[in-house]
Amino acid sequence: MAKNILHFTDSNFETDVINSPLPVLVDFWAEWCGPCRMLAPTIEELAEEYVGKVKIGKMDTDSNQAAAMKYGITSIPTVIIFQNGEVVRTFVGLTSKKEIKAALDEVA
Repeated sequence: MAKNILHFTDSNFETDVINSPLPVLVDFWAEWCGPCRMLAPTIEELAEEYVGKVKIGKMDTDSNQAAAMKYGITSIPTVIIFQNGEVVRTFVGLTSKKEIKAALDEVA
């Protein structure tokens, strides 16, 4: 993973996402998911562009199922933007950088 992309897990989700003072983008993905791999470069670019403004990370839904279940992740990739512990935007499926960037600009 790129150096600015965080690795979220069920055990650090509360601390790193819900209690974060910064907005957080979570990319729910899995290794076997083709569209997830197609979205990865976009997530990496956004992580570079929003350093210090938004925490950006990935969460493998195969090994971290509790958060995925809590937020109703039934299709991947799903990208959720959190602010102050609340879901402010959800994207399901392959989404353009332009769309995600517009949503991040509203919270950053």
